[in-house]
Amino acid sequence: MTEGTPHAQRISTPIDAIAEKWVVTLAELNPDIAVWIGIPGRVGEFADHSPAGHEEYMKAARRAITELELVEIADHVDRVTKTDLLAELRLAVEASEAGLWKRDVNVIASPAQEIRETFDLMPHASEADWEAISARLANLPGAIDGYIETLRLGIRERQTPARRQVLEVIEQARRNAAPDGFFFSFTGNASTESGKFPASLGVDLANGASVAAAAYLKLASFLQNELAPVATEHDAVGRDLYQLQSRRFLGATIDLDETYEWGIEELQRMVAEQTSIAREIKPGASVQEAISVLEADPSRKLYGTDALQKWMQQLSDTAIDELSRTHFDVPDPVRRLECMIAPTHEGGIYYTSPSDDFSRAGRMWWSVPEGVTEFDTWREKTTVYHEGIPGHHLQLGQAVYNRAKLNTWRRQLAGTSGHAEGWALYAERLMQDLGYLDDPADRLGMLDGQRMRAARVVLDIGVHLGKQRLDASGHWDFDYALDFMRKNCSMNEPSIRFEVNRYFGWPGQAPSYKVGQRIWEQLRDEVSSREGAAFSMKQFHRRALDLGGVGLDTLRAELLG
Repeated sequence: MTEGTPHAQRISTPIDAIAEKWVVTLAELNPDIAVWIGIPGRVGEFADHSPAGHEEYMKAARRAITELELVEIADHVDRVTKTDLLAELRLAVEASEAGLWKRDVNVIASPAQEIRETFDLMPHASEADWEAISARLANLPGAIDGYIETLRLGIRERQTPARRQVLEVIEQARRNAAPDGFFFSFTGNASTESGKFPASLGVDLANGASVAAAAYLKLASFLQNELAPVATEHDAVGRDLYQLQSRRFLGATIDLDETYEWGIEELQRMVAEQTSIAREIKPGASVQEAISVLEADPSRKLYGTDALQKWMQQLSDTAIDELSRTHFDVPDPVRRLECMIAPTHEGGIYYTSPSDDFSRAGRMWWSVPEGVTEFDTWREKTTVYHEGIPGHHLQLGQAVYNRAKLNTWRRQLAGTSGHAEGWALYAERLMQDLGYLDDPADRLGMLDGQRMRAARVVLDIGVHLGKQRLDASGHWDFDYALDFMRKNCSMNEPSIRFEVNRYFGWPGQAPSYKVGQRIWEQLRDEVSSREGAAFSMKQFHRRALDLGGVGLDTLRAELLG
């Protein structure tokens, strides 16, 4: 029986106890964790984003490291837990000592977004749920104040983020605080979503929206008047910090220069494959000409976010039903996936795991940019497979389901972007192999995404390591990167700009998708070569996913060891 199979209860070990204790510690230090995984906690409060809060986190991390180092492993499950939890904690210490927390401002994954985003996952079906939301809204100004205190420390110590990121986050903060922004829209929907509430709760929610919006205006003012003037004009973080971030996102150490060259080759391969498929759509057509043909086809368009949500849900439900009967073992609780339109307009598409008891389903979220009202089904079909089944939802939902073998940390919090996003890209290609992308238009859409992921390996490493442009006309800069992405993906302009800003402000994360896919495919091919005629793709996938989230070096060791 493979690790993670939920039919035989494994006896908990001292290492499991340390991992469980770490989850409790994290949930206490950062109530967002409790909301994320659906466990009891101080859900009306926020993490302490001040320097004192960071110091408490680092003390806890160092204590956990010491405890883990002193405990012997009992079995193969322990081996993975100890290896990956130690790696995560040690990397956290390394990142802290590098001062990254003092300049944590970017357009997608910094406290400026995280403080707001937790509301997306908070339950809001009952009066008690909205009371917790009201309490959290009232506490939001304290979280912003702590964040500002940390950034002020960074200013004093000359640890400041890139000015480009600061200016973008100013606009995000202002949009959240606007009269038609997130806080007022979110609380304004309370009574219509959940029935009639006492008048006092309505007043509390309205007041909470006001104080939360005011806190975000305060953040915008601080960023504009204090941080932006002293923020660095340099977008690139340099090789040392980039290597650190790459290890954090992959759970593996890679040769950055070799990966840059591979990214260029992979991009060229994607272009050639797209060009071939474009000619299937229209004989002699270029990729752009084929895209124009598809964009002019009204049968391949959706109009409005309601139509987008319904289409995503239907496509996801069909894939889950069919694949669970043929190519994958999909537990009953994992067959439920909710496709959602996000309450923000930043341009991202993302997945959130089910709560630990599956009372909250796994969810695919689409944050549609302002003004975007039309969507191309040929371009987005592969996105649903990426976020749903056999992508993130199967991978992460399976981990949550495996509670008989895996402790809470392994089920809910372990893993890396390279493992998760690499699997999701691997899943896209797998769906082509399984016949779900036989329509050349759908394959072109899949390759559009794969080409974009290859392009950003080149862009991300090129920018942050100061590589020469591909035309040897100088070093990478924002304008060159923006033009490069316009040529290599067919997203709308707001989405392209958001993506490029993301790469500039979140070094090492974007390449983890394509690099992760590369490693997943290498491992499958190596296992297949070893096992020969006995190799089973279905068993390979089950064995790999039963591990839960792991670093890619750990995945390699477990599958090939």
